[in-house]
Amino acid sequence: KILESSPYRVEADCPVFGKCGGCDFRHLTYEEELWLKARRVHDAMTRIGGFDLPVPDVTGSPDIEGYRNKAQFPVGPGQNGMNYGFFRSRSHQLIPLEGCKLQSEEACALAEAVCRWADQCKVKPYDETAHSGLLRHIYVRQGRAGLHLTLVVLRDKLPREDLLVDICRKAVPALCGIVVNVNPDRGNRVLGLACRTLWGDERLEDDLMGNTFRLSPRSFYQVNHHQAQRLYEAAISQAEITKADTVLDLYCGVGTITLCMARAAGKVIGVEVVEQAVADAWDNAGCNGIENAEFFCGDAGQAALELEKNGVKADVVVVDPPRKGLNADTIEALARFAPRRIVYVSCDPATLGRDVALLKERGYTVKNALACDLFPRTVHVESIVCLTK
Repeated sequence: KILESSPYRVEADCPVFGKCGGCDFRHLTYEEELWLKARRVHDAMTRIGGFDLPVPDVTGSPDIEGYRNKAQFPVGPGQNGMNYGFFRSRSHQLIPLEGCKLQSEEACALAEAVCRWADQCKVKPYDETAHSGLLRHIYVRQGRAGLHLTLVVLRDKLPREDLLVDICRKAVPALCGIVVNVNPDRGNRVLGLACRTLWGDERLEDDLMGNTFRLSPRSFYQVNHHQAQRLYEAAISQAEITKADTVLDLYCGVGTITLCMARAAGKVIGVEVVEQAVADAWDNAGCNGIENAEFFCGDAGQAALELEKNGVKADVVVVDPPRKGLNADTIEALARFAPRRIVYVSCDPATLGRDVALLKERGYTVKNALACDLFPRTVHVESIVCLTK
């Protein structure tokens, strides 16, 4: 219980705060949230990483509500039909929503429309215990071209697909495409490997830092458009690239950082494990008229080691791994490449601290650390560390 309220405590403005696993900081002022995130990055870099650094500044987001361009809603049964929502933290208990303050109104309207279609067609939500039902997740993305809907299902057989298209288009006129993604496997992975386009565009288009990007459902893309641009601008600035440089971008996704750095570099090489993302990256290079970019599909560490064996030299390496951080192969590849600069973009300060400590053992030091808040009201924060020989 609260004996004495902090001066930074505010009244939470969401009825499911504390139940839903989405937000962590709706009970704090945004200024205090940014302070906590700065301390978290600093603690990881000093206590885990072993570097004596000042507390970094955090670039706050101008929008702390409705900023997400991506929503992945699990579904479940309710008293009045199918519900969409989010799982309670550390569980698979569905907390039903009627809108979400982090998502756009259109994304929630699409989720509601899909639930109405499911009720009319007697579509059952996925039951993970029995491995039965049909609809697993409602996945919505938003970009310059509008909204893109992906239904994640257990098997590729949907009733009344014409009705689904009609209901969703009426609910959100800006809808530009509907894709069905089949995930027949047990487990926590949301998306399966197989996709088919049900209606409209198979990919979503968006603009970032002067480039146009085409995004397949399985391709990674930052969820906060405005802050992603500021994050990548900071990463490019830290890299200090020249036209004489070859830049290697590991975990490149659809080529966002790679292509943003291409105009400053002599050559850029992107590596990504998701095959469809690599296809998107090649396409994005072509549609933006960028000719000094190459992309390879494979595990980041193994592909980097193979490139090094084939005589590829990297002057600057950029890494933007998932939360688990770098694997042993990637650390080894970075040591062999011995670039003059490594720019590490991280979404988890703890694994960042662990990895910079390993790179410190291989002769690198941290020039500085920055933080950028792409995820207001949640515990997550992006950080950028520049390491030099």
